[in-house]
Amino acid sequence: MSTSPDTATTATTTSAPPCPEQEKSKTTPTSDDDKSGEDKAASLPPLSAAEFRQYNAMADHMDMFHNHFRSTWNLLWSACESGKRPAGMSLRAFINQGLQFVHHLEMHHGIEEAHIFPVLARRMPEFKAGKGNGAAELLRQHRQIHKGMDGLEEYLKDVQAGREEFNLARLRERMESWSDVLWTHLDQEVKTLGAENMRKYWTLEEMKRMPM
Repeated sequence: MSTSPDTATTATTTSAPPCPEQEKSKTTPTSDDDKSGEDKAASLPPLSAAEFRQYNAMADHMDMFHNHFRSTWNLLWSACESGKRPAGMSLRAFINQGLQFVHHLEMHHGIEEAHIFPVLARRMPEFKAGKGNGAAELLRQHRQIHKGMDGLEEYLKDVQAGREEFNLARLRERMESWSDVLWTHLDQEVKTLGAENMRKYWTLEEMKRMPM
């Protein structure tokens, strides 16, 4: 995936997400195709280290982007919890962090849905497009996330334009409603692109040609 250089910044997450009790997402089979995929995976031979790296390449790349989003979310959320902005960060810079988060995540999802998911969906039901509940779970999560992002962006732009006073409790309200689906999505998407799942559907040569 190619985005602007600042979206590719990696970061080590040092604070927990707002819902620390949330476990890593586990994909539950929802069809006979999924079950047959699990049976196939169980019968496949172990991967060599080199094969694992190739099959896991998309997951590694995706997690790099997701770590950037996790880090920025934690910066905003930590301010809400502590009641103060990060030391030395002006209100203007803080608001810009939030708006950049929205812009970069929106662009990231746009690239996925236009260039990556359609390729994967040829064989992987986890990336199937559709209307309403006809879409795969990862696509439905995108819609929920974008609804939350719209509310966050609206508030931050109102503060930036002077139409509303900045208030961390208000910011928290605009983040809290979609924190669960965001963190679930960031984990689940990477897991779905992991080596053990990808090898069910693609050859090593095909993995080398993936658009990411």
